[in-house]
Amino acid sequence: MSHELTFRPVTSENWTDFEKLFESRGGPKSCWCTVWRTVQSCPNSERPATAKKLEMKKRISTGEPVGLLGYFGSEPVAWCSIAPRDTYRAAMSDPMPGDEKHNIWSIVCFFVSRQFRGQGLFQKLITAAETHAADNGATLLEGYPVDQNSPSYRFGGFLPAFEQAGYSLVGHKGARRHVVRKALTVARRIG
Repeated sequence: MSHELTFRPVTSENWTDFEKLFESRGGPKSCWCTVWRTVQSCPNSERPATAKKLEMKKRISTGEPVGLLGYFGSEPVAWCSIAPRDTYRAAMSDPMPGDEKHNIWSIVCFFVSRQFRGQGLFQKLITAAETHAADNGATLLEGYPVDQNSPSYRFGGFLPAFEQAGYSLVGHKGARRHVVRKALTVARRIG
């Protein structure tokens, strides 16, 4: 499978792929991955799904980084919300000493189409997110996984998967979410 798997940032050019994945069976069409993003108008819980979809489309049309799509061939099959930490609500994590020295990006949520689950795609999404963030100048990547028996926030991934990928536990936020971090090597641009 991996030789046919590719990852692309979500842009206006592949909006229809993003829309197709989110509106697929089991897709995150009720939140459009806006729950943890900075609020544009009114609280997320008060906005209908159509308003959340339009908000995400507007963000993408302005060039704001929102995440990556995973493709199997030409079919969108996975999603990873990866963007600068300051585009998410402050409730994701608390500032830590030394943060001002870093360009911090956050991995907030994941979605994998049912037929592609259990095939190691989660680890591939994390690796692609790291590359994407580093290519865009991130020096530190932060994630918010939960324990495997957590009844909620499972969309953020599980702690063991992040630890396997080299992330260090640096704290907790709320009753369930862990805060993990990994230093990135910024890609050197030539030209």
